[in-house]
Amino acid sequence: MQVLQAGPHKLILLEIDPAAITEVAEQAGFETRTKDAAGHILLDLTATQRDTPLLLFDAADPANLGWFSRCQFYVDGRTGGVMQTPISIANKRDRSGRNVSNGLKVRIAKELPASFRLPGKQPLTEQVLYAMLSNLLGALVKTGVAVCGGTAVQPLAGRTEAPGVRN
Repeated sequence: MQVLQAGPHKLILLEIDPAAITEVAEQAGFETRTKDAAGHILLDLTATQRDTPLLLFDAADPANLGWFSRCQFYVDGRTGGVMQTPISIANKRDRSGRNVSNGLKVRIAKELPASFRLPGKQPLTEQVLYAMLSNLLGALVKTGVAVCGGTAVQPLAGRTEAPGVRN
């Protein structure tokens, strides 16, 4: 981890190892393609061993109340940002434009404001990021991740379409 000062702005530069990220994803049961860019790392994840969708569900649907109460991670449905983390997700689509139920795209920011803190005021280090990514991927497979509002990120589990108009 490095600190960069550019005028009045301070940034934390995480030195994330793409091989370590790939290993974390593989341990969670995902096949991954990793692309290392200047300010972020992109992961194309697919859970090939799963017959059921990843547990990414709509937090507003009352039928998902049981999942919502067990969630450790919440996704802003308008931006794809996993709340209070440097991670964002997006749906993976097939050639016809439909969501792939066993895959996601994940973006991990390597440049963050110096004031960035995790819940509990914990500073972010590379080791903490690897553990957080492992927990997020485990939640997608075992306990569930809630999508809150918006339409940019669509749920993969539970009711995946908005309920129709009631008479």
